[in-house]
Amino acid sequence: MKKLLNTLYVMNPDSYLTRDGLNVVLRVDNQVKFQIPVHNLESIICFNHSGASPSLMSLCTQNNVGITFLTPSGFFLARVTGKVNGNVLLRRKQFRLADDQEISTIIAKSFITGKIANARSVLLRFIRDHSEKVNTEDLLIAIKTLTSSLQKIQKAETTDTVRGIEGDAAKVYFGVFDKLILVNKKDFFFIERNRRPPLDNVNTLLSFVYTLLVHDMQSALESVGLDPSVGFLHVDRPGRASLALDMIEELRPYLADRIVLSLVNRKQVDASDFIASEAGGIMMKDEAKKKIITTWQKRKQELILHPYFNEKIEIGLIPYSQALLLSRYIRGDLDGYPPFFSR
Repeated sequence: MKKLLNTLYVMNPDSYLTRDGLNVVLRVDNQVKFQIPVHNLESIICFNHSGASPSLMSLCTQNNVGITFLTPSGFFLARVTGKVNGNVLLRRKQFRLADDQEISTIIAKSFITGKIANARSVLLRFIRDHSEKVNTEDLLIAIKTLTSSLQKIQKAETTDTVRGIEGDAAKVYFGVFDKLILVNKKDFFFIERNRRPPLDNVNTLLSFVYTLLVHDMQSALESVGLDPSVGFLHVDRPGRASLALDMIEELRPYLADRIVLSLVNRKQVDASDFIASEAGGIMMKDEAKKKIITTWQKRKQELILHPYFNEKIEIGLIPYSQALLLSRYIRGDLDGYPPFFSR
């Protein structure tokens, strides 16, 4: 299994990335603030507008270190990568399968089966760990409905049907999400999922962590030779990483939602970490982003037993393991794509 390397997150709005030999150098006001050998990095994410030197971009692309540029609030701007990895035959087959409605539906069903099952697991885990703190009746009803959704998804015959079942299941899951928030309900509450911009603190947290997850999945897909832009569930759109969005569906509950709930319920974030933007949405302060990224990185280093490979891997390698399984399915080495099921 691939080794988990570091991701460099650049938060300071005045930071500029340059190169010194084989080192990535971060400068602020032309002063060196940090440097790291490029071979210690897997990727770089910049939450600023200052950018990076062409020489630094060249160094990164030569060493398969992707650079993603985001706005300070986390909206995607651009991604710099090197030569396409993998066999061109793999991508050609990916494109052909994406154009096959029957195959696309089969793959989409696997993604959403994983998503619904993992959402149900989040609710079951919450009842197991916190049954004394909340009335579980609504959670049990939601679990029963999600179980029914898992049965329906197996009978779906079109991708549109899969999307409809996924949308209904998401409403059920997010309909009880507020009950999973145990502290400081005045500042941390959840009514519905909203974004662009997020309108409350919890949605702001979810959107930010989802952005980190998309980046990791896109990097994983590129590393196994698949095209992140050509998916099976999300509609193709210029500039959209449709396959990365497809594949994070099954990982959102386990990798993202649980981290957000942990941050809130352990009081690692509070109201002072958020500010209202001029556009009417809610934004996080830079210090809050740093806290979340630190939590995210620590979580990625934890070990789990992968349900398919049956070996211990770092949680941060789950996107890679699933991208690898999808590539094997597309090549014809597997009879089906096995989604990730959390325990």
